[in-house]
Amino acid sequence: MIRAVIVDDEVSAIKSLQWEINAFCPWIEVCATYFAPQEAVKGIELIKPDCVFLDIEMPHMDGFQLLNSLKFRNFELIFTTAYDNYALQAFRENAVDYLLKPIDSDDLQIAAERVLDRKKNNRLGEQLRLLMQDMRKQPVSKRIPLSFVDKTIYVSSENIIYCKSDGNYTEIFMEDGKKEVLSKKIKEVEALIDNSSFYRVHHSFLVNLGCVTEFVKSDGQYLILKDGSSIPVSRSKKAHLLELLGT
Repeated sequence: MIRAVIVDDEVSAIKSLQWEINAFCPWIEVCATYFAPQEAVKGIELIKPDCVFLDIEMPHMDGFQLLNSLKFRNFELIFTTAYDNYALQAFRENAVDYLLKPIDSDDLQIAAERVLDRKKNNRLGEQLRLLMQDMRKQPVSKRIPLSFVDKTIYVSSENIIYCKSDGNYTEIFMEDGKKEVLSKKIKEVEALIDNSSFYRVHHSFLVNLGCVTEFVKSDGQYLILKDGSSIPVSRSKKAHLLELLGT
């Protein structure tokens, strides 16, 4: 439903337009009418309508002066006037339409449909903006290039459970049960992953903290990972590790 306000210094013109809107534009709800421009400014600021039907020639304040007095301008605008010499100025105000009195019901319906279309498009645009905003907030899973002699494979960091040092090589244990061996030292792999979810719990082990299921304090302290692996934890790493795990 489109919430609308009518502003016109002629009460008869307000009643006529309101009747036509009710009869031919059922998707528009007239929530307020004003014949005094000064009161209309207060009302529009308070109601914050979706659409304003605005007369131009009014005493004390014309339609354009009224618009310039508003802080709230997030509404669709339809001018209703007996004069045809304001069309260019109306266009500059980004009006949906410019209806000449006496207002034709077909012209009114076309203008009202334009308001409805704009509202739908604005809502779609806002939904898209929010979706893109949410997507930007989502953590991006970094894809790690693992280079071998004959190939390079790309894996998501979240699919790595842990890495184990083997001298100048590093064994990478994957969530799907696979193991890859890289000809890189574990500190090089740590720099390659560069992900806050990973922590070097031991000089030989780099662990994905999201895969930790238990921290065992006895028997020299170690972690149990979701694949069942037991990973030793250095004493010097314990305090920081527990802080990262939220315990």
